[in-house]
Amino acid sequence: MNAIDKTLATDISLGHLLDTLAAFGDLPLVFRYDGQPVRPGYHVTEVKAGQFSALDCGANPEAWAEIFIQLWDVEEGNRTHMPSGKFAAIIRKISEHVQLDGSARLTFEVSDGVQPMQLYCASAPIVGDDVVHVELTPRAASCKPRDRWLAEQAQAAACCGSADPARCCG
Repeated sequence: MNAIDKTLATDISLGHLLDTLAAFGDLPLVFRYDGQPVRPGYHVTEVKAGQFSALDCGANPEAWAEIFIQLWDVEEGNRTHMPSGKFAAIIRKISEHVQLDGSARLTFEVSDGVQPMQLYCASAPIVGDDVVHVELTPRAASCKPRDRWLAEQAQAAACCGSADPARCCG
């Protein structure tokens, strides 16, 4: 059985998302998950910030900050997709009451109110057709020691293929 090889390129921080949205406040913000866009009536129903401490499967201590944004994917009347600026304003309002670390790992919890909530990570926003698109991909389980080993192997392969292999492959 093959393990899913996830890449960190699809895992942006809250700060990255908000920085991008700041330049496009009037454009609709459309999240996509499971191959479909969220419905125009979607709501941000909850934002949670957490500090986590854990022990991974290799007995290595782990610690990280994570922010969870819950999206309720519903249709409501003739609403349009939320403007990027409104989404950013909701997050700013929440930050008045809950400390949000802009560099924290960002996880989206999405449900239509019928299906169970699913966890997603977000790709960098893309602006096109007068819309800000954010692709949400399922957040897969992973083995952190294996992920670190794969990252080291990729770095070594990239380094050894450089113009100066003696610098990093000695």
